[in-house]
Amino acid sequence: MIETISILFYLKRAKANAQGLAPIFQRITINGKRLDNSTGKFIYPSKWHPEMSKMRGNSEEARLINSHLEYLKIKIFTAEKSLIANNLDVTVENIKNNLIGATKRKRFLVPIFEEHNNKINELLGLEYAPGTYERYQTSLKHTKDFLNWKYNVSDFDIENIDHAFIADYEFYLRSVRKCANNTAVKYIKNFNKIIKICLANYWLEKNPFANYKSKVKEVERVYLSEDEIQNIINKDFKTERLSLVRDIFLFSCFTGLAYIDVKNLTKSHISIGIDGDKWIFTHRQKTESASKIPVLPVTQMIIDKYADHPQSINEDKLLPILSNQKMNAYLKEIAAVCEIEKELTFHIARHTFATTITLTNGVPIESVSKMLGHKNLRTTQHYAKVLDKKVSEDMKILRDKFSLIPKNENKKII
Repeated sequence: MIETISILFYLKRAKANAQGLAPIFQRITINGKRLDNSTGKFIYPSKWHPEMSKMRGNSEEARLINSHLEYLKIKIFTAEKSLIANNLDVTVENIKNNLIGATKRKRFLVPIFEEHNNKINELLGLEYAPGTYERYQTSLKHTKDFLNWKYNVSDFDIENIDHAFIADYEFYLRSVRKCANNTAVKYIKNFNKIIKICLANYWLEKNPFANYKSKVKEVERVYLSEDEIQNIINKDFKTERLSLVRDIFLFSCFTGLAYIDVKNLTKSHISIGIDGDKWIFTHRQKTESASKIPVLPVTQMIIDKYADHPQSINEDKLLPILSNQKMNAYLKEIAAVCEIEKELTFHIARHTFATTITLTNGVPIESVSKMLGHKNLRTTQHYAKVLDKKVSEDMKILRDKFSLIPKNENKKII
């Protein structure tokens, strides 16, 4: 049965704007059901002809607006013909869906990803670190390479991204790119952010990640022992650059600050804490969470040593830090000279603070978490595992307790 479509244009006087212009609305009625939409046009109420459902007069404005209303009417009748041709019922819902489908803009993955990365680039130093931008640029490159590998295309309609697409992308990262588990999961997580942008803008109706599950495998964190730290402290380096890198690295070992947070420190970040001693008050760039760290004697010695350094004065920095790449390169030299067989990087200092400097010496994990600027203890536990030494000390108490019980076979121990 073919239903009769009724089309009416009317003025919504109650929604007039500050200039007194009222919006023209379109009403589609089919079998008693209505669909009201704004036409996007505004006129003064005095110029509207309610009986004719159009604007009065023959002015240029009237001709343009009335022509637009006629165009909208033709679109509806075209949608009706399309439904009939496809053996679909002519209903308000189907007319609406047909109109939306006819005007819906196709969106492609790569431009959305590029726009996201461009915004990060513009906010470098404000909300994002350079490493974040580089990571998303690498993710974009992997995504482009995957599209070429799997579909032999340079771009992809986002509406065609489904669970199979995600699964194939992960397979590509693990097989072709030879990514380790955590690296593959990281790139998939980066890609998921782009999908979330599409969902938030209603460009996608279904979330392709809805039934996707991935798990980061726990990695054993590398940190330095007390002997290794002492070895680095005692070593007399012949070059100034290695001495500087050693001191900055030790500064991080005794504060738990990441490279970028050490780099951003100025003298203004040092203030008197609740105990009357000097503390470092800063915010982590990565999470923007607060870090409040008491200044230990070793830390203060390093601060004093470089207080008058030209770079510290000229750049208004607490310490004259080098680039992260140079720091890591020189740390490998330091490891070789000090006969440390671990792969020494600047971030190991943060792990060392969490384990050797604090937890091993009885600092509660809650306090460690606060100093590291973590938002929950779960994150801290990745950095600070319960050490063998701590287990030994805890079990010694239990061992001493049982050693006092008489060796009597007939007596119950517990």
